[in-house]
Amino acid sequence: MAHRPSKRTRKTLLGGGAVVLLAGLNAPAALSFATEQYHAWEIAQPDYMARYGAWHGVDIPKEYRTNAIHAALLHTGKVLIIAGSGNKQDHFDAGTFDTVLWNPKDNSFKKIPTPEDFFCGGHAQLPDGKLLVAGGTARYELLDGEVKRAGGGMRIKNESPDKTVTVKKGTKFRSPSGVEYISKFTVTVPRAKREFEVSYYDTGQMKPWGTKTTAGEARVFVEAVAEGPQSVATDRAQYEIVGLTGKDADNLYGIAEKITLDKQDFQGIRAAYEFDPRAEKYIPVTPMKEARWYPTLTTLQDGRVLAVSGLDDVGAILAGDNEIYDPKTKQWSKGPFRYFPTYPSLFLTKSGKLFYSGANAGYGPADKGREPGLWDVEKNTFTKIGGLSATDQLETASSLLLPPAQDQRFMLLGGGGVGESKKATPRTAVVDLKQQNPLFRSGPELPQGTRYLNSVIMPDDSVFTTGGSSDYRGRGGSNIFKAQFYDPRENAFREAADPIIGRNYHSEALLLPDGRVATFGSDSLFGDKDNTKLGKFEQRMEVYTPPYLYRDKDRRPALGDGPEAVAGDGRATFRTDHPERVVKARLMRPSAVTHTTDVEQRSIELGLTKDRNSVTITVPKDRALVPPGWYMVFVTDQEGTPSEAKWIRVD
Repeated sequence: MAHRPSKRTRKTLLGGGAVVLLAGLNAPAALSFATEQYHAWEIAQPDYMARYGAWHGVDIPKEYRTNAIHAALLHTGKVLIIAGSGNKQDHFDAGTFDTVLWNPKDNSFKKIPTPEDFFCGGHAQLPDGKLLVAGGTARYELLDGEVKRAGGGMRIKNESPDKTVTVKKGTKFRSPSGVEYISKFTVTVPRAKREFEVSYYDTGQMKPWGTKTTAGEARVFVEAVAEGPQSVATDRAQYEIVGLTGKDADNLYGIAEKITLDKQDFQGIRAAYEFDPRAEKYIPVTPMKEARWYPTLTTLQDGRVLAVSGLDDVGAILAGDNEIYDPKTKQWSKGPFRYFPTYPSLFLTKSGKLFYSGANAGYGPADKGREPGLWDVEKNTFTKIGGLSATDQLETASSLLLPPAQDQRFMLLGGGGVGESKKATPRTAVVDLKQQNPLFRSGPELPQGTRYLNSVIMPDDSVFTTGGSSDYRGRGGSNIFKAQFYDPRENAFREAADPIIGRNYHSEALLLPDGRVATFGSDSLFGDKDNTKLGKFEQRMEVYTPPYLYRDKDRRPALGDGPEAVAGDGRATFRTDHPERVVKARLMRPSAVTHTTDVEQRSIELGLTKDRNSVTITVPKDRALVPPGWYMVFVTDQEGTPSEAKWIRVD
């Protein structure tokens, strides 16, 4: 909020050294300096912080500064910050992949060896507290005009039922006209399947036994050996593998629909890992069947994880091939077939169905998979939900399950047009899934049209929103230096202190166990209003301390010792010296956020009883409402001041 200084304050600020400064500067510059000095003084005042909160930078040693593309809160209280190659082609080419572990309690950092390029992969919290990380980058994009060698997808066929074949990176394929192409990755081609078939004569007599052979297949991206248009192939053709002879040459070959000089999108990987918060390392698990770049990983009510959408290993958006990870077996299985744009915001609802808010990260046609609705994963049916305005501006929107989760109300905030559109909307909308025929209802508008807004559920049942930009990737100096709280009960925003650092594409925000909010990243396309200077990735971190932490610290609720896991009856008891201060209790699932997409965070209202020196919480038994995993327990007082969180496991 802008405040005009009083005459007395202005006189004080402009006195002394400021008068000397005025003599050496022109008046507008001096006034600007004085205004900035006054603002810095004002936002540091106790009354101001008690009303609006305050932002503070994080001191990061140079060796730990990284391009924060993904951020996840672990049950150790530490934050996993994943960069992978960090949207840096030179890092990718060098195989330099980055992960940093940050401990907010003592502001310590640790580098984590990173085995794959997890840049633009997906992640989800697992029941045992590990973090599933799947997908990422196999190849960086080449834009129109940058493609020198024709490229495209090659399907490698293996007609031998006797052996699986590994086709190494660098293998040459030759077209019928003699043009050669090189594979960019190593792939394994499964052996052919031999099936017995039985048929009958018209008389009903059985034919002799026969067999049917179905070739094994793997897909790989290939690129022409020579530069130029002479390597373009527009028609479907069969390609021989150079160096093979005899039966091997007959059994193994390539099929390509077309190979062009068109723009080549990012390509995904199949790799999947669990990050172990105790051992603080990545542990490989079975890779996905499909390669994915920009996928969403959504936790189901039984603790399994559904991987949805993404760009595949040749840079095409997956047509609807989804798959499910079982943390018990570490295996993937086929999921329901349904198309979504990349990074779709899919939330587990109390019915066990998934709510699609319509928010996404954009890859895919503008007229497909953009409408919000309820997806019944078991039946694979989708029911559209209407009532939403600005339906052409759902890319880079923020969405979340409003607190408490029992209310089953979802909110959508801001968003922009498809692709590099300049459109941005201030629209917010709320849908109540408890209604018989749910529809979106308009909410209060944001201060301006906003893309890349980060939204964080708070322990006092408010929603903190911060940052974003009014244009694609902050073009034209369009970062929005605003933050606000949304109150679900009042259906209204209230102002918060302004952040110092702008955040747009590739930025994150999440709730810390001490009740503060940490913000990371930002990847502006340009660094100035005239779009003449290339942008620089924002490696500074900033932490927001809400107003509730500037109240009387001696009166803040506090939880003492308690169990590691919720008991079979759903209860857990924590010691406290002042149970009379505790009014509400919330169970909050830790975030795993990227690209404004955080489908993990949720806040569940808990049953609460008290005695002279303890409080007992009761967790709902519905696992569609409370999926298994580690959670933070917060208790709050009458004013909404929260305790520091206690971690507890729900089995």
